[in-house]
Amino acid sequence: MSRIGKLPIPVPDGVEVRIDGAHVKVRGPRGALERSFDSDMEITQSDGVVSVKRPSDEARHRALHGLTRSLIANMVTGVSQGYEKRLEIHGVGYRAEQKGVVVVFSVGYSHTVTVEPPEGIALSVETPTLIKVAGNDKEKVGQMAAEIRAIRPPEPYKGKGIRYVGEYVRRKAGKATATA
Repeated sequence: MSRIGKLPIPVPDGVEVRIDGAHVKVRGPRGALERSFDSDMEITQSDGVVSVKRPSDEARHRALHGLTRSLIANMVTGVSQGYEKRLEIHGVGYRAEQKGVVVVFSVGYSHTVTVEPPEGIALSVETPTLIKVAGNDKEKVGQMAAEIRAIRPPEPYKGKGIRYVGEYVRRKAGKATATA
């Protein structure tokens, strides 16, 4: 039995879960999310707990069991607490600037890079070198943070670029001087 799949998902106060076959809608204080899952998975709700069961021990069902449970748990957490990722900018003259909902990056290119967040995602510039990506959908928050990081990924020689807060960048030695 899947160790992740068999865990029940507690539904906190103020969060409403509606299950319609393989379609799940979750509504909470921070908004609403909905998603369709594989019709083989049996999703049930009772006594403030959502649980997922699989029909057989077939490899496909074992894989879907834990995935379905994790996605539903992420939806419940998203509408109750939300998700956020923080990115930091390293480099002389590298910075970000907020202009309404749009964030403009100056990261060593001859031009500035403008990022407009998709619906349901909020970008905020806390300091010129610290950006926060927040939202209810864990997948969208992670994707937006990855797209921002991809504008100028950290390079291994000086460590300049955009990275996640706490991310470790392995540094390489530069050129060795010629000996002879």
